[in-house]
Order: sequence, then C-alpha cells, then structure tokens
Amino acid sequence: MSNSKNASPSTPRKYLTSPPPSDKMPKGIPYIVGNEAAERFSFYGMRAILYIFMTDHLLDASGNFAGMDKEIATQWQHRFVFAVYFFPIVGAILSDWLFGKYRTIIWLSLMYCVGHAIMAMVDMPTLLALDPKTILLVALACLAIGSGGIKPCVSAHVGDQFGSGNKHLLPRVFQWFYFSINVGAAASMVLTPWLLDHFGPSVAFGVPGVLMALATLVFWIGRNEYVHIPPTGNKIFKEIRSPAAKTAIFNLLPLYAFVVMFWSLFDQTQSTWIEQAKSMNRNILGIDFNPAGFQAINSIFVLMLIPIFAGFIYPMMDRFFEVTPLKKIGVGLFVTAISFAVCGYVQVQIDAGGQPHIYWQILAYIILTAGEVLVSITALEFSYSQAPKALKSFIMGLLMLSIALGNLLTAEVNGAIKQLEASGYRFLSGANYYWTFTAAMAITACLYVVWSQFYRGQTFIQGDDQSR
Repeated sequence: MSNSKNASPSTPRKYLTSPPPSDKMPKGIPYIVGNEAAERFSFYGMRAILYIFMTDHLLDASGNFAGMDKEIATQWQHRFVFAVYFFPIVGAILSDWLFGKYRTIIWLSLMYCVGHAIMAMVDMPTLLALDPKTILLVALACLAIGSGGIKPCVSAHVGDQFGSGNKHLLPRVFQWFYFSINVGAAASMVLTPWLLDHFGPSVAFGVPGVLMALATLVFWIGRNEYVHIPPTGNKIFKEIRSPAAKTAIFNLLPLYAFVVMFWSLFDQTQSTWIEQAKSMNRNILGIDFNPAGFQAINSIFVLMLIPIFAGFIYPMMDRFFEVTPLKKIGVGLFVTAISFAVCGYVQVQIDAGGQPHIYWQILAYIILTAGEVLVSITALEFSYSQAPKALKSFIMGLLMLSIALGNLLTAEVNGAIKQLEASGYRFLSGANYYWTFTAAMAITACLYVVWSQFYRGQTFIQGDDQSR
C-alpha cells in the first residue's frame, strides 16, 4: 500500500507512514509479536546460561577449566546487561534521527546474529587459538549493540501501528507483546540449560543464534504491513529541546530513577539467585534441575499472572480506588522488596548449614513476577503514552537506561564486596546481602509513593492531533 500524502524521501513510498483510519487490530502486529517471541528466545536463552557458563564451564586458551568466582561472574553478567540496556538510547537516536525504526531494527538484528555466532565459538579455544575471555568479550559486545539498539525501536514500533481510531487496543497489545516476550523466554530458559548439560556450550549458545536469525526473517516478511514512521532528521534535536519534550523528560526521569532499584533486584535472578539455588535442594519429582533452569519460572508465572491481573486483580482493586499506572508501579515496588525478603530467609538457612528446598525460591519468583507485572509492563505502556510523538524511541531508550543503571548498581556492589572480602570484611555476605537489597527497595518504594502524588503529564498517541 502507499500513502503519498505522508511519504518522506527517507521512507519508501510503498509503505504507510501514518496509521490508517481503523478501529481494528493493525495487520503488522502478528509479525512484530512473532519476531519478539523468537528474539526473546535467543536473548534469554543465551543470558540464562551465561552466569553458569562463566562459573562452571569457561576454559582457558589451552582448553583447561578456568571458571570465574561468583563475584567476578556477577560483575560480568550485570555489566553485560548494563551494556544491553545502555545501547537503546543510541538505537533510539539513530532511529529517530537517521534511519527510522524499521531499518534500525533490521540492520542491528544482523549485528545481533553475528554476536550469537561468535558466542557459539567461545567453547572452542584450541580450534580458534584465541583466549576464550577475549572471544566472550567480543561476542557480548556484538550482542549488547544488536540487542540493546533494537529494544526501544521495537516497542515504539508497536505503538506506531495505532491511530486515534484503535488506540483503545494499545494496552491489550502491550500485554500481548509482553506475553510473547515471556513465551520465548520461558521456552529458552527451559531448553538452553538442558542443552548445556547434554550437548555443551557451543550447541546451547548456537540454538539461540538460530532463533535470532528466524526472528529477523519474520520481521522482514511483515515489512509491507507496517506503518513506517519516517525519521525526523535533525529535527529530533529540536524536538528534544521543545517545551513538550523537556516537560515529558522532566516528568519521567524521577520515575526511571526509582525504577533503577527495581531492576537491580529483578535482574539478580540471572546471577545471585542462581548461586543461591546451587546450595538448595533442587529435586522435584525425582529430577535434579539445573540451577539456571529455574529462571524459566519467572516467564511461566508472567504468562499466568498477566490475565489474572487484567481480568481479576485490577478490577477488584478498582472497586476500592482508581487503578492508575503510577499506583500499579508503587504497589509493585513494595511487592519486589518482599521477594528479596524471602531470599534473605532462605540464605539464613543456607548460612546455618541447611539445604532448604527450591520451593522457597519458587515462592520468591511468584512474588517477584507479580512485582514485574505491576512495574515493568505498566512502565512500558505508560512511557510510550507520555512520550511526544517524535520522541517515542528516545523515551523508550531513557526507560531502558534505568535497567542499565540497575544492573550497573548490582555489578558495582558485587565488585565492592569482592574488595571488602579481600580486606577481611564480610558484613555484606550471606543473608545480609539480601537484607540490604530488601531494605533499599522498601525505602525506594516509600520515597516513590511521596513523589507520585505530584506527577503531572500529557498523553501522546500517533495519529491523534491533540495531546491530553
């Protein structure tokens, strides 16, 4: 289809450049959701086994075991995630300034595929005659650039498909978008630890690479069905300095600062929670599960809790008070603190020489997932709605920068713990580690409740001439 009225020199004329009048679901949504499911499989599959690969499988250049200790591996893990969520702001600027969302997603997806290919070779040091840590660093850099760069573009690209006639479907689509993320994540976090145990790191890292290639193909196939919002060129910098943009950024930055602590806790499921699971009884129905495999529980619970929250919990809450996005986030921050309190209780038993059952960590996952539904999904949808039309990707990049900073906080805390332990100080080890993060999250939630009372903002939707 064409839309010559809205065509831009930087956007092929055969593509729609604004949402057509419609009250139905946009035709491009299935391709975007399918792409997201496959891409999330690739990312979460790789990330699910990264920590345990670095501690239990990493080799040196001679092919001898050279696993990292837990603090160093935690630093690598969270610095990688920091990079993944730092590059969205770069991808957002490139998208809105020069290339548009579609081309940015396609090109950076190819970089993403290269990173997966290199990652599959990390376990072949004698074949490549290279230091595995060097190969690992290069692979993680490519993955961070590719995965991070497309993140704000994909989520903003979803919203761009909607106009004033079907904007009422946007909350539902963002829920299904998040649902697809967790379908891919759950499948990969069950499969890749199993592949690691039975076929080794090369296969375990290679399969996610194949899924990323499939994700790129699916996204390309749907190209003629999408609305392609043209890049603004140098206008983006004028837009960033505009009164509406300054107001939106000023309003949202405090929210993102509070959410930093949420992500610092949440993303420890890929590091410290795995380490804790190593000391727990992981036998369920006669099967001893890989410590990394329990991350899949989070995605499974998301799939269960999204419809429960939408169909039961939110309507029930609405009987007592108006359920706004900011109130959802506030409740979620308190819930997240409770999940880490459960981990603290578990660690007390481990420190005393016990071996608590993994059921306790499953309980912590249920609570943490409830916090995720309240905080992460809501912040994603809310950020899109509060972003001026020309800066949707840029605002999404700022949101993801909060995830980066949360992971950087975790990495730096573990680096400080490593230094303190070398000097003989161990007051942040064991259960005290979890109690410290629990207290930090609870204090953050209290401060957030105070701040949220003063928030004022506007809503901006593509194809809608008026903000509100």
